Amino acid sequence: MRRRLPSSRALVLALPFAWLGLFFLAPFLIVAKIAVSEAALGIPPYAPVARWSDEGVVSLVLNLGSFALLVEDSFYLDAYLRSVRVAGISALLCLALGYPMAYAIARASEHRRNLLLLLVVLPFWTSFLLRVMAWIGLLADNGVLNNLLIGAGLVAEPVRLLYTDAALYLGIVYCYLPFMVLPLYANLAKLDPVLLEAAADLGARPWRAFVAVTLPLSLPGILAGMMLVFIPAVGEFVIPELLGGPDAQLIGRVLWTEFFTNRDWPMASALAVVLLLLLVLPIAWFQHLQGRATGGG
Repeated sequence: MRRRLPSSRALVLALPFAWLGLFFLAPFLIVAKIAVSEAALGIPPYAPVARWSDEGVVSLVLNLGSFALLVEDSFYLDAYLRSVRVAGISALLCLALGYPMAYAIARASEHRRNLLLLLVVLPFWTSFLLRVMAWIGLLADNGVLNNLLIGAGLVAEPVRLLYTDAALYLGIVYCYLPFMVLPLYANLAKLDPVLLEAAADLGARPWRAFVAVTLPLSLPGILAGMMLVFIPAVGEFVIPELLGGPDAQLIGRVLWTEFFTNRDWPMASALAVVLLLLLVLPIAWFQHLQGRATGGG
């Protein structure tokens, strides 16, 4: 006979599942329902899925045309691929910058560590939109950077910095770098320095000890930081809209256009559903493999 869970433990397990059901599953089902409906003129701009006939019979009218268009129109596929590429490159750039920062903070003294962590999270005290718009003043043709370059005699005329791919990556890395530093710091701070001392006693040089000891043990932090940067960067809208050029048609901008300009809510919902599945399914598969490996170990 299976033992029944204690009521307190069942309550603890039920709370997160209820939270996920209310704020994740329910909105996802609503968006999925809109995705299989037909576009219509009116408010809301889609036809109901369940329809009543004159005889009082309920019939379900499912329209998969939006999903078919996602496959047929290369514009949407290019937007997905471009979003994945931008998010992946941004995550790697954040890793390249964030790992040395997290390593330095983890190896700093106690009284300096809190100050360094404060400097990392300090940008969060300012609005996300204001931080992105501040880069417009820095990168514009008559902005601070171009004025400095012209004043120093390095260039004769303003350099095109704003509305470029470089500005796009700069904005994403600046805004999401703390999401890489914090999990890496939490992982590196837990590493036992005795392991590095043992590697040094065995004749390993510092770089060799780092590659053989520190880097493998920090892989969970690297993975967590990559996910925390990659997932929101895929659907980013504000940064591509304000800093990116006309070619920065990431999936977030496409969603905005479909929702508010074209008012094609079924197509926008189909885009959102496919994007969510592309993100959730690989993560769930990876967590499943990791759980099996841990259980097998």
